[in-house]
Amino acid sequence: MGANSFNARDRLDVGERSYEIHRIDRVDGSSRLPYSLKVLLENLLRNEDERLVTRAQIEAVRDWDPDAALNPEIQYTPARVLMQDFTGVPCVVDLVAMRDAMTDFGGDPSKINPQIPAELVIDHSVIADAFASPDAFGINAELEFERNKERYQLLRWGQQSFDDFLVVPPDTGICHQVNLEYLARVVFTRDRDGVTQAYPDTLVGTDSHTPMVNGLGVLGWGVGGIEAEAAMLGQPMSMLIPQVVGVRLSGDLREGATATDLVLTVAELLRGVGVVGKFVEFFGPGVANVPLATRATIGNMSPEYGSTSTMFPIDAETIDYLRLTGRDDEQIRLVEAYAREQGLWHDPGHVPDFSRVVDLDLSSVEPSIAGPSRPQDRVPLGDAPRTVLGLLAGDQNRPHSGEDDVDNASADSFPASDPISLGSSDGDDAPPRQVSDEQLTANERLGWPSDPADVVIDGAKAIVDHGDVVIAAITSCTNTSNPAVMLGAALLAKKAVERGLRTRPWVKTTLAPGSRVVTDYFERSGLTPYLDELGFNLVGYGCTTCIGNSGPLITEVSDAVGENDLNVSAVLSGNRNFEGRIHPEVKMNFLASPPLVIAYALAGSLHTDLLSQPLGTNDDGEDVYLREIWPTDEEIKQAVDANVEAQMFTDGYSDIYAGDDNWREMSVPDGAVYDWDDASTYIQRPPYFDGMTREPEPVRDISGARVLAKLGDSVTTDHISPAGAIRLDSPAGRYLTDNGVERKDFNSYGSRRGNHEVMIRGTFANVRLRNELVPGVEGGFTTLWQDSEQGSGGEQAAIYDAAVSYQERGVPLVVIAGRDYGSGSSRDWAAKGTRLLGVRAVIAQSFERIHRSNLIGMGVLPLQFRDGESAESLNLDGDESYSISGVASGDRLAEEVTVTVEKEGRSREFTATVRIDTPAEAAYYRNDGILPYVLRKLLGDS
Repeated sequence: MGANSFNARDRLDVGERSYEIHRIDRVDGSSRLPYSLKVLLENLLRNEDERLVTRAQIEAVRDWDPDAALNPEIQYTPARVLMQDFTGVPCVVDLVAMRDAMTDFGGDPSKINPQIPAELVIDHSVIADAFASPDAFGINAELEFERNKERYQLLRWGQQSFDDFLVVPPDTGICHQVNLEYLARVVFTRDRDGVTQAYPDTLVGTDSHTPMVNGLGVLGWGVGGIEAEAAMLGQPMSMLIPQVVGVRLSGDLREGATATDLVLTVAELLRGVGVVGKFVEFFGPGVANVPLATRATIGNMSPEYGSTSTMFPIDAETIDYLRLTGRDDEQIRLVEAYAREQGLWHDPGHVPDFSRVVDLDLSSVEPSIAGPSRPQDRVPLGDAPRTVLGLLAGDQNRPHSGEDDVDNASADSFPASDPISLGSSDGDDAPPRQVSDEQLTANERLGWPSDPADVVIDGAKAIVDHGDVVIAAITSCTNTSNPAVMLGAALLAKKAVERGLRTRPWVKTTLAPGSRVVTDYFERSGLTPYLDELGFNLVGYGCTTCIGNSGPLITEVSDAVGENDLNVSAVLSGNRNFEGRIHPEVKMNFLASPPLVIAYALAGSLHTDLLSQPLGTNDDGEDVYLREIWPTDEEIKQAVDANVEAQMFTDGYSDIYAGDDNWREMSVPDGAVYDWDDASTYIQRPPYFDGMTREPEPVRDISGARVLAKLGDSVTTDHISPAGAIRLDSPAGRYLTDNGVERKDFNSYGSRRGNHEVMIRGTFANVRLRNELVPGVEGGFTTLWQDSEQGSGGEQAAIYDAAVSYQERGVPLVVIAGRDYGSGSSRDWAAKGTRLLGVRAVIAQSFERIHRSNLIGMGVLPLQFRDGESAESLNLDGDESYSISGVASGDRLAEEVTVTVEKEGRSREFTATVRIDTPAEAAYYRNDGILPYVLRKLLGDS
């Protein structure tokens, strides 16, 4: 029984059941707190133990200062952990290695076991190899299992060997959609000390889009795999109480505007406001007008505007969604009773204390896309052709570039724009395949051919040009969890087919929903044949294109793009469009709603103005416009009401853990420790515990380091962490070839995250990485310096090969970067690979929260330039030698360090800030990472 300083422990009766709860209102002044901080307050009240969670931490939340840039630290204990397989496999590998290490130290390996529920959904491994065919799903599923059997055997072993560890098999759904539709409890129950407690469902997830479940009123966010492992092992998470930005909603969406359009507007708005590392909450009268699925889409996009979480409170819409998705009646009654009793039920007239309030009028939202490489760069649909022409001409001052637009407006409002609907027709009606004089001029100025490339696809002649759409993918849980936009897309497909339109032959079309329920309501509505007719056949239940598993382009298109250096595009209903992410041959990537994905597949080009120009011409010679086939809001509502019901969710999730024949028939060994296969190229024992001692070594300064990479602003974890296809001529490709793996069996980096040998060879190997040490070169290359060389004489080398050379000589490494280093997905391999390459410190202008935490978790020192300083202002070229002194003084880590830069016999110094922000992070760094810290703690408790 824990402490109870505020006498918060009480009972809540719901029907015939009684639950122990910890009343938030026993803390005076708690009513002023935002919803998310009330959840944190309850978490502390329930877990107070006078050791890790203290009365002082509870008082810190009570006394939270919304204006303070830095609030006190608390110890947060999530109710559960959510994982997907790309990040989950290395988590399981690490836990298995920790069991081995525990055995080596004479401890009990069974102590390495999840202490809270851990749920893993296999969703990241299916690749859209086959498409536009009735057999596509079966082919892709079979290929997925063949490629990933070794990984899946490990996960099956983990499911039977670890307690409280559940695995959703492949070809079932995407983790965030499965979480939203099935796993999330909203109010969690668990037996503790002989009583059944009820408390808010909270979680951390090993995927940055975990905040999707925030739309359901569940507090959760993405963390690195190493943080998640610590949470699974019972370690509270150290965090600073964040600022909370409130977004007051008013009005309602106009006709023709979709949930995706709203989300892209929110991403643009909040990235401009600046919410990195903060909580965001929606409140006000407009909240009731936002359907639950739309709320979830907004939450899913949290990483794209940088917030830790994006909360919607519990209200009647939450209850209706729980009922729609087939949740148990008793659970639904508990959710409503608990939320009302605890002050967690939304009151549209109540305005909590927020750090800042931003207003958004829903009626201001207009049809939009976002790109070509950042989700926050919203482009009004009518501006898309002009934007693309500007991009092709190298014009960076394109309209609606995201942050600049918001900064130029009032910071606390997002004014309504002039009405734009899909019915407008006041532009040039030129056929969409005509190449304008302006476009030719742009191409000629760039030195590109004026004429498009002629291709023959399936016996038919076609042309492929700059700005053409070569991938159109309805993908990602972000939008496939929303029946309104999905059925809207299907209705548009029906009308397009009925008007005689066909998808352009150069467009690869795929449909990959986040759960089987989508297939069920498509089938019930009778709309599946129309999607199939346009080539949007089911390719799998998984992330596919959104994470780069888009598969090969159409062969003739790929050849044309490569031979003519064409700048072509993908359009997807996903959440990420970073350069190099979707497909290595596609330079421009635009996010769009599912209906617009189909529209662009019909038009085939981003030069087409969908608001004013025809999508195409049918066999009767008639021009067909988007406004003529766009379904009305009422048509979509009728389709949703008629075809989406609770029984679909109940039936669809009734056997969620069963899997197909491949999964069920897999042989899995028994035992508390895993039997590693030394010949496996998927799963290898990691070296994190090699040479570890029972007590940590003293923290040491860094001397004589060389720069492995000098990088600019907005370097994402996609640039750092291995992702996508493995090139034959890359260090990872050579490793696989040397180990007898044929090119066709390389699979992707994500699928091989359980093998550190592959992953370190792919770290910093993104084809779009720009390392300033090798000017004009893109990809995973650097300049390798010999000990005596400074300023000249280095040679170009692959980053991995250079790191090996430096390690052989005992030379430590550093990385220098600009602003927002490590933004994007919560990929622990971005930190693991950095550490295993020999990088001891990263010096950046600023860090994204998750990656900074992961670096510390791997024993890498994050240093930040002082305000106003950068590599450029300090004239750091990257060819110098670096020493970092004053990292620790006795038992304390320093707040600042001195960096000494040496070049050609001369030295100079600058001061950098140590970005180890909490005592827990300091403890992890002192132990050379979070995993050794946890292991030593468990050994001490033995």
